[in-house]
Amino acid sequence: MSSSHTAEFLRVKALAERGVATAQHSLGFMYVNGQGVPRNDELAVAWYRMAASSGLEQAQYNLGVMYQKGQGVAQDLGQALHWYRQAAEQGYVQAQYNLGWLYAKGQGTPADVHEALHWFNKAAAQGDPGAQHNLGMMYEGGKGVAQDVAQAVEWYRKAADQNYARSQFNLALRYDSGQGIARDAQQAIHWFRKAAEQGYAPAQFNLGLRYDKGQDLPQDSEKAILWYGRAGEQGHASSQFNLALIHDAGHGVARDPQLALAWFRRAAEQGHAGAQDNLGLRYEHGQGVEQDYAQAAHWYALAAEQGFAGAQYHLGQLYDAGHGVAQDPSIALDWYRKAAEQGHLRAQFDLALRFESGNGVTQDEREAAYWYRKAADQDYAPAQYALGQLLDRDDTGTVDPRQATLWFRKAAEQGHALAQFALGLRHDSGHGAERDYEAAHFWYLCAARQGHARAQFNLGVMYAAGQGVPLDLVEAYAWLHRAGAAGIAPAANYIRRIAARMEPALLAQANGYIGAA
Repeated sequence: MSSSHTAEFLRVKALAERGVATAQHSLGFMYVNGQGVPRNDELAVAWYRMAASSGLEQAQYNLGVMYQKGQGVAQDLGQALHWYRQAAEQGYVQAQYNLGWLYAKGQGTPADVHEALHWFNKAAAQGDPGAQHNLGMMYEGGKGVAQDVAQAVEWYRKAADQNYARSQFNLALRYDSGQGIARDAQQAIHWFRKAAEQGYAPAQFNLGLRYDKGQDLPQDSEKAILWYGRAGEQGHASSQFNLALIHDAGHGVARDPQLALAWFRRAAEQGHAGAQDNLGLRYEHGQGVEQDYAQAAHWYALAAEQGFAGAQYHLGQLYDAGHGVAQDPSIALDWYRKAAEQGHLRAQFDLALRFESGNGVTQDEREAAYWYRKAADQDYAPAQYALGQLLDRDDTGTVDPRQATLWFRKAAEQGHALAQFALGLRHDSGHGAERDYEAAHFWYLCAARQGHARAQFNLGVMYAAGQGVPLDLVEAYAWLHRAGAAGIAPAANYIRRIAARMEPALLAQANGYIGAA
């Protein structure tokens, strides 16, 4: 402590003891900050109280702060409210803002949105950017006033022009969405950048996202990493997660699985469900960490409890297998159902398989059909095929061959070989579809090219008979050979009969074709 400070303290103390309110306030300030005297919050409160009782608005405000924080005095939000009001009524802007905040939050008083609006208006009229921002929020949400997004934008702009980062961010969001103002991507980026450069993490994340996805800005992974990194270092979990994804995929930068793992862990530890699920996957499969099913279950459970469908499905799989947890099909089923009800495709499909087979549940083909349809509606070809099969069976009670054909077609058009064969068979037999040998040939050919042995056999028979396609003994011979090699026993008899119908030169050509194939 320098002598000049000590002298200044003694001078102020003498004036304070003579009842000079400004000196009493200054003395309280010195005690709070340990300025020229050892810090002493209790004495600060005593001197602030003397000055406040004399009507000094700055002392009334500071005394309110001490009560609000419980600094040098027991926390008492009612007393904080009292002293803020004394200062606010004298026009002290920070007190008006704090008073508005206490009313908005219902601290020290029942929440009163109209009182909050009144005091924020007072402070905003004096140019306080925090109050201007809060007014913007109230107009945007219709709290205490009629909802008016255009009015909200005006208040955000006033605060943004004073470099208030949260308003700059909100203004950017409005320009981005075109709510209350004409959409303007470049203005959105301008205000995101302003807020980001002040260190406002949500704006940094948003700017990073635009560079990451090439949205309204040229794609630039390095700049995305820069902005995600700044927000991530402040603990912004979504930025940490996106950083992990970039490093994991090597998207625009060298792949770095260990750095990805570190960012996944940081985001997971803050409760980011996607990161928790990702970390669970790494422990389950031993990717970058030693395989540890118990750790996998731990991270999946954290994400699953937050309603993250992927983690609910993965946790169900662990309970199914008894990996890291006691095996329990009923708990597995509960998690599958939770994930399925949120639209998780594989959970819906696996749930349907269980109900169809009666694996761990009472067999229920109606329930199976329900979940197959949910997955099929998401264009999942295996579910479309399975639903077609269910609808085609007499024992379901919902037999509907035409509907079955529609689902087989949807799956077949996605390249599902079993559905392609099923559709070929229907056109071949006229069951659930018009008999159409050309269509049958087309779908058999699609399935046969994917190695479906029975489709190869049927295709060979069609070429041999000239059914739905011009007669071609060489093609018939080749497809039947493939079917025979795949274990279709009747193919051998057909091959002998076709060989007997062929001239030696044609048979040699056919055998050469098979060798070339």
